[in-house]
Amino acid sequence: MHTLARRLLYFAFLGAHGAVFAGAQVYEPLAASVQAAMSKAVSDYAPRTSAFKFKLDEVEWLSAMSQRLDLRVRDHNSRIALLKSVHYEASRAGLDPQLVLGLIQVESGFRKYAVSTAGARGLMQVMPFWVTLIGAQGDNLFDLRKNIRYGCTILRHYLDLEKGDLYRALGRYNGSLGKPEYPRAVEAAWKNQWRYGGKLAATARRRAPRDFSLRATV
Repeated sequence: MHTLARRLLYFAFLGAHGAVFAGAQVYEPLAASVQAAMSKAVSDYAPRTSAFKFKLDEVEWLSAMSQRLDLRVRDHNSRIALLKSVHYEASRAGLDPQLVLGLIQVESGFRKYAVSTAGARGLMQVMPFWVTLIGAQGDNLFDLRKNIRYGCTILRHYLDLEKGDLYRALGRYNGSLGKPEYPRAVEAAWKNQWRYGGKLAATARRRAPRDFSLRATV
């Protein structure tokens, strides 16, 4: 079988069976200005408003995403709360919410209390050292909203560090920089499972940086 065909079948298997690449972000010293900005970004306050400009857009997006998430998160209220948090926090960090859903699928399989062998926690598999580095004492990485906020802030940091190179940013996020399996798995989940064709998709494409895409080759 052709190499590309084998890879496509492999990533289809990941999407169907919920296999995960639970990772471990690697501690790297932060410049004081970066640390201060990230600390401000994760400061604990609940979102006052939705990131959606129009209620109908919110209803349509939540409906589309909820149907896809149903088999992974069976409780309706929990599912909607997760989706609302993902959309708000991703939008707040300048990320595509569908990308974040793909990352969560690969990192934790949408298991809120997932813990990796390296100690990464929660939906977005955040390493505890981030709480000491940019958070506040008592921050609970198993809290849905808090975990997503940390995760989106960290991914935004890595994207900025890599000047928009999503392939390398995802590698840093997972602690597997330079290896293709994880970023390609996220790409497969993002584009195959969570692709959104509604009105919001066009807006997201217009706002995305030109290099906000995965490399075709390693």
